[in-house]
Amino acid sequence: MYQYTETDQKLVDERVAQYREQTERYLKGELADDEFLALRLMNGLYVQIHSPMLRVAIPYGLLSSKQVRKLAEIARKYDKGFCHFSTRQNVQFNWPKLEQVPDILAELATVQMHAIQTSGNCLRNTTTDHLAGACADELEDPRPYCEIIRQWTTLHPEFAYLPRKFKIAVSASETDRAATQLHDIGVHIVKNENNEIGFRILVGGGLGRTPIIGKEIKPFLEKKHLLSYLEAILRVYNLRGRRDNKYRARIKILVRESGIEQMREWVEQEWLQIRDEMELSEERINNIKAHFPAPAYEDNAGNDEILNASLQQNNDFARWYNHNTVAHRIEGYRNVYVSLKAPDSPPGDITDSQLDAVADLADQYSFGELRSTHRQNLVLADVKLSEIFDLWEKLDALKLATPNINTATDIICCPGLDYCNLANAGSIGVNKEINELIDDIDYIHDIGELKINMSGCMNGCAHQSVGNIGILGVDKKGVEWYQITLGGSSENQAAIGKRLGPAVSKQQIAPAIATILDVYVNQRQGVEESFLQTVNRVGIQPFKEQVYANH
Repeated sequence: MYQYTETDQKLVDERVAQYREQTERYLKGELADDEFLALRLMNGLYVQIHSPMLRVAIPYGLLSSKQVRKLAEIARKYDKGFCHFSTRQNVQFNWPKLEQVPDILAELATVQMHAIQTSGNCLRNTTTDHLAGACADELEDPRPYCEIIRQWTTLHPEFAYLPRKFKIAVSASETDRAATQLHDIGVHIVKNENNEIGFRILVGGGLGRTPIIGKEIKPFLEKKHLLSYLEAILRVYNLRGRRDNKYRARIKILVRESGIEQMREWVEQEWLQIRDEMELSEERINNIKAHFPAPAYEDNAGNDEILNASLQQNNDFARWYNHNTVAHRIEGYRNVYVSLKAPDSPPGDITDSQLDAVADLADQYSFGELRSTHRQNLVLADVKLSEIFDLWEKLDALKLATPNINTATDIICCPGLDYCNLANAGSIGVNKEINELIDDIDYIHDIGELKINMSGCMNGCAHQSVGNIGILGVDKKGVEWYQITLGGSSENQAAIGKRLGPAVSKQQIAPAIATILDVYVNQRQGVEESFLQTVNRVGIQPFKEQVYANH
């Protein structure tokens, strides 16, 4: 993984010192609330219901075991013994004291971590496929390009105060696991007709109040022009994006209102002025690639006899293996998901002791590295087949082996009213009720792949608009209600879910989800037809009729 240079470390250390002085001035009354607001946001600090919330950047979702142990230490020392992984592959602390945040940032800096630009109207953390570098369907490892983009975006003088927040995702795989079509800019590594590798650029995607799927603005871009073309897009947005209405200030609105052809013309005009001055050299690309060498894989890492015997003798292990591990690009290895969706735990939460234990497992089984995913889970890539059973036993003892990846209980869930002062409704409690209603593991696995996303407000941090089943909390005169959408997807065939009907009460939402699952089981054409395929085939009417039958 990328290692800081002396310049990188100096930048982060100086930022810590700067923010410490700003916090001290604020606490002394020398900075007003509105003056401190922009400063704390640019350093990842929100003010929520109970206390501040600090969001820590995890560039493209990659963590070293040393960094994981530091997160555990911070959770113990400054929080309440846990932290939360978000859908942007970042980590959040929900209980820090405002006056101690500079100390937390100083500790993060000792392991090459920070919270710079994790909030505010700026370029946010660049994300990618959580299986990057370890999946079989990948054209090229996208992480070096994510790092190049990260360095370009950090403290960029023109883009620190954009009309609104701005997010970029990069993918190089046949299966889009980075939701690139739903970002302000989506970057796909592709080959052209001459077998040259470059980039396909999408623009104008986004979720929140107005979910929109991005449009292609450049079918093929040479590698050397990556930064200049991205900069051209940002310059156009910075100049033409609306600043009079924050709900219409995202680039998706600019693209929708101007049209993709006009947007392309503006960008091309801007790009022509800067592209020759911002060329990305092959030397620069190779220098960054050198930070992402292939691990020291062993030729005899697989032992099919041991693995097959374990799969035949232990049904629990076999169930977990089928759901929580996926193919690796190297024979004899497997990618292993660490589920943060135990039935009695809030989705995405992990304790300090679990973090320490996972860091040890990363050292023992996965070359000292860990990845965070868009669905609030973790990944230990590069695990030997011969060691998977041992790893499962240890994860199971830690309550991190729930066999539910991409199933009905692998729910994306924002903190909702339990923490967030923007929320209209609770999420964590509803997630628990849904889990309890469908807690039969055989039933869950019979349903197969199903993505449920639940947000407590229109900001859509849990991406409910693109959930196969989306749940959105709304407020009706101080009472919590929930809207349901069906048919959304964030993958290759990205789609915005269709609203099922009127919102249902908090008491009705979990039974409504159970009814939807029953309708699916009755309507599908064999177990091989997924929930999304069934919805696309029959439409939402059969589900609507049953959910509202007694209303």
